[in-house]
Amino acid sequence: MNQNQIQNPETQVPKTPQMNDRDFLNDMLTTEKYMTSAYSVFLHEASHQQLYQDILNIFTETQNCQRELYHLMFKKGWYKIEAADQQKLQQSYQQFQGYTNQFPYQNTMQ
Repeated sequence: MNQNQIQNPETQVPKTPQMNDRDFLNDMLTTEKYMTSAYSVFLHEASHQQLYQDILNIFTETQNCQRELYHLMFKKGWYKIEAADQQKLQQSYQQFQGYTNQFPYQNTMQ
């Protein structure tokens, strides 16, 4: 295993032509990601306040479902992430730190 990867031990599933638990969860996670993206676009463009609020509630539920599916897949070892390189993080931080003087409300940003 790559030392930069963070992953739990993988729960084994049958490798058959039929969809298994991993396939179903992956499909559901992909769908939830698509749905939250679509709801986000709607929220940016909504002009009716009550409709905006209703979709915002649905968006929040969908986002929470997406997060729970991600955690479940990660717990079962079916989703891995790569650890961030500390040097790259520090370089990015320093690069963008200089942009803070461009913020319109500089006194509120610390």
